[in-house]
Amino acid sequence: MQDKMDRMRECSTKESCEYVARELVSDDILPHILNLYGSCATPRDFEIYAPNASFEDPLMCAQGVKQIKSAFYSLSRILIDNKQHYIFLGRSINMVSLIKLYVEDGKVIRHEDWWNKKPIGNRHTSMFPVVGRFKEIIRRGLMLATHAMMGFGKDPNVK
Repeated sequence: MQDKMDRMRECSTKESCEYVARELVSDDILPHILNLYGSCATPRDFEIYAPNASFEDPLMCAQGVKQIKSAFYSLSRILIDNKQHYIFLGRSINMVSLIKLYVEDGKVIRHEDWWNKKPIGNRHTSMFPVVGRFKEIIRRGLMLATHAMMGFGKDPNVK
């Protein structure tokens, strides 16, 4: 906070003062926006909107705070763009994934991790359902092997 106060005192031009003001406004608004998209909004989070505010996305066009509340309170899926960097056998690997969380009653009911933002190959997404079914069987087998190696779900730090 002291740093922000010092920067405000150092304003020597109108442009630099406006920049500090915008920064302070964003500091107040962004935590509420993150709550909205994180499916953990409270009534206070909607106080950032003017009474006649609008919200649009590819599925909805909301007018006014009440409709905006309905749009976000109905949000049951969370999407996260995720960028990861690995080094495997001396080779650098960059991966971009899209994490999809489907939520009901405050609990995740499905968690998908789309590598390179491509749908997971299964009998519903593959061009040939037999190939997709084979992919499902392989993925399930790999999970069972990993499950066994990791102690069948035992928390590593709990004795």
